[in-house]
Amino acid sequence: MGAIQNDWLEPLSGEFKKPYYRELYQKVKHEYETTTVFPEPDDIFNAFEVTPLSKVKVVILGQDPYHNNGQAHGMCFSVKPEVDTPPSLVNIYQELRDDLGCEIPNNGYLKKWADQGVMLLNTVLTVRAHAANSHQGMGWEKFTDAAIRILNEQDRPMVFLLWGRPAQNKKTMLTNPKHLILEAPHPSPLSAYRGFFGCKHFSKTNAYLEANGLEPIDWQIENI
Repeated sequence: MGAIQNDWLEPLSGEFKKPYYRELYQKVKHEYETTTVFPEPDDIFNAFEVTPLSKVKVVILGQDPYHNNGQAHGMCFSVKPEVDTPPSLVNIYQELRDDLGCEIPNNGYLKKWADQGVMLLNTVLTVRAHAANSHQGMGWEKFTDAAIRILNEQDRPMVFLLWGRPAQNKKTMLTNPKHLILEAPHPSPLSAYRGFFGCKHFSKTNAYLEANGLEPIDWQIENI
């Protein structure tokens, strides 16, 4: 498994010593040794590595990684550059176009967002190939809950985008009055029409950041 090496390491270090994490590590290691698991081991903690704690301005909470070949690389909703854009991300791009006039790109690689301080965090960090939610309940939720609590404690303006029920279940952990919480249905084709389209979360996020003296996010993903 990959390792966290930036300013996330100190606040999370206590988690690595807990019994649940040792158990989780052994389970995940066994899964990688005996079956096909996504993402690649070195990519598991990419959401933390690419977006240092001190740089986080926006948090998008996903559920678990994409489970088809070559898609997942450790950041929720994002896929590697050469992979077809998944349906939920197609809908995210459609809302971005309607909200901010962004052009729809030819790829689903969202690292540009993460580099600007948009943390793309799944609540479960691994998945067995072609089996959605297969690593649910193994212990990742305790680890990512710890990360959410650390984010909640940050004494600066931050925006949390909670799309769908699993993400919204984390709302009770978000008690910091400096943080803006925006909720909408999940962007999946099954639910996007129930209120994700038209939520204007991207313009609302930028308005909040600018009102607090922070640089807005450039949401436009370029063509590759």
